[in-house]
Amino acid sequence: MKPYVPDKLPLKNIAWAKHVSAIGQAHKALGMYNGMLQSMMNPPLLLSPLTTREAVLSSQMEGIQATLEDVLRYDADPSESLEEGKYQDIMEIVNYRNAAIHAVKRLDTHPISLSLIKELHAILLDSERGHSKSPGEFRIMQNYIVGRPGASIEEAIFIPPSPADLMPSLDNFEKYIHFEEKDALVQLAIIKAQFQLIHPFLDGNGRISRLLIPLFLYAKKSICSPMFYLSSYLEGNRGAYHRNLQAVAEKKDWDSWISFFLQAITKQAEDSISKTRDMLSLYDEMKVEIPKITNSTFAMNACYALFAAPVMTTASFIESSGISKHSAIRIINRLQEYGLLVQLRKAKGRRAAIYQFKELFEIIK
Repeated sequence: MKPYVPDKLPLKNIAWAKHVSAIGQAHKALGMYNGMLQSMMNPPLLLSPLTTREAVLSSQMEGIQATLEDVLRYDADPSESLEEGKYQDIMEIVNYRNAAIHAVKRLDTHPISLSLIKELHAILLDSERGHSKSPGEFRIMQNYIVGRPGASIEEAIFIPPSPADLMPSLDNFEKYIHFEEKDALVQLAIIKAQFQLIHPFLDGNGRISRLLIPLFLYAKKSICSPMFYLSSYLEGNRGAYHRNLQAVAEKKDWDSWISFFLQAITKQAEDSISKTRDMLSLYDEMKVEIPKITNSTFAMNACYALFAAPVMTTASFIESSGISKHSAIRIINRLQEYGLLVQLRKAKGRRAAIYQFKELFEIIK
């Protein structure tokens, strides 16, 4: 098998007429979701657990085993004793989330570029596992993808572009990001696949390619907040996802990939609308219930803190809410008495109790 030679962008042979209906459906669903984002007072705060969920799902697609609850528990109590493997898994997920947060800040003043992508990769691989994989640097050696661990390049199922072809392909890729394509969602489908097939890093290519999805939509003003994530759909349709990517690599079948990606946008937007609606409904309910339950002037601070971090210790709740220790303990006790908080771990010695806002966690999960 020879190294893959990427198509030069923009593509000349897209069957645009074939995609008209799917393009319309995807834009309609994404527009409805964006309307919900626009109606929210603070999407990054209220939907921040969904960013963590995306970091978990995107990482799990690469074989990382830590769960959403594992990461939220770590957020609440970083001192919790963990097995080395689980700790490293959590660090990779936290790095993904940090890269997403960094990207949004940078997009306020900088366009999407190869330089930004390298910055994100450096953050993503800032871990014990990543230090040997050239974080923040494009590869200078040939890599390859195999079907089983330990297989040689002779057994590869895909060989990305050679190092000599890498930078010309990436330069063309960067130019295409800023090209005025006929449709932004079709353009995004091409960007996602092209980056993953170029495979410019020694590790983390899939995660960076998925991270580019909300960033591109945000940069194109298709969404008002970069809070749209596809990993749930891609993981749930893993076979079709890899099959359609492989068809691009082997047959230059871009149209099948574009059809799959547009359907992914539509279905994920519909799911995001449902999840966001459930979260907003719960938030509206809690704005009424928590003041009644706690009879506290800090009730809204508590409400914000619960939605920002649905797994907490008393200390993490105090930090995120700004409530004094005495009042925070009283509020947590009242919320636990009414069943809004459940205890995941009992306090023991210096080890703090961990609580979960179960209703929100169930919606996110």
